[in-house]
Amino acid sequence: MDRIRERLIVTPGSKVSLSKIDPSSTPGCDDKEEGLARLERNQQRLAVLQYMLYAEGKRSLLAVLQGIDAGGKDGTIRKVMSGLNPQGVSVTSFKTPAGEEKEHDYLWRVHKAVPRFGQIGIYNRSHYEDVLIVRVRNIAPRDVVNKRYDHINHFEQMLSDSGTQIIKFFLYISKDEQKERFEERLRDPEKNWKFNVADLDERKLWDDYVEAFELAIEKCSKGNAPWYIIPANRKWYRNLAVSEIMLQTLEDMNLQHPKIDADLSRIRFE
Repeated sequence: MDRIRERLIVTPGSKVSLSKIDPSSTPGCDDKEEGLARLERNQQRLAVLQYMLYAEGKRSLLAVLQGIDAGGKDGTIRKVMSGLNPQGVSVTSFKTPAGEEKEHDYLWRVHKAVPRFGQIGIYNRSHYEDVLIVRVRNIAPRDVVNKRYDHINHFEQMLSDSGTQIIKFFLYISKDEQKERFEERLRDPEKNWKFNVADLDERKLWDDYVEAFELAIEKCSKGNAPWYIIPANRKWYRNLAVSEIMLQTLEDMNLQHPKIDADLSRIRFE
């Protein structure tokens, strides 16, 4: 079986050119039925490893989901994490900073949401918004934004050193695919609520966002916190790829059930 992870990881220090990646490609799995079967097996194994992570209670896993509007972040969370125990998962969606968030540095709200040891944490958008939309929309001076890549790398290194394994996914769809998904939201009354007129303004800045993503991924894919570029036009492949990378990451953590001090052979129940 082809290992998807090795095909999609962004090697630290490498140049990223999204124009060279086909968002409809399915590296490592050409057959949809096979992909769906693999996804189901992955979900079952993820549930086992999540239990072991919780039992061990010494480390955590943080999965960061980023993507252009309609890239499929919500769908990925719903499909890939469906078999996990909600008690051991935290999902945080980062919107425009508001209230108390605006009274702290930009990493404050992100650090506060880092999963506790024993948990899997999912970020729907993340601290990377501060080098993406902030850069594209000129919300902060460019010299301020440029310093943030180092801030982020140091922040993620600190989390890694403290026991949090980080994996980051860029869900990459084409501009045509985004158009189809927006149109579907307009056609389906049950999905109308997901359409935001402001998304059309963001769509006009497509090339700027692509450039911003390329830069962020180049500067911040590190051995302790790698980026994976997920071709996401095909939803079944997107789900398979994310599940397989999460699964292999947890397997590599060599999770252990904790040992207890008591001699179980001597325990008797009256």
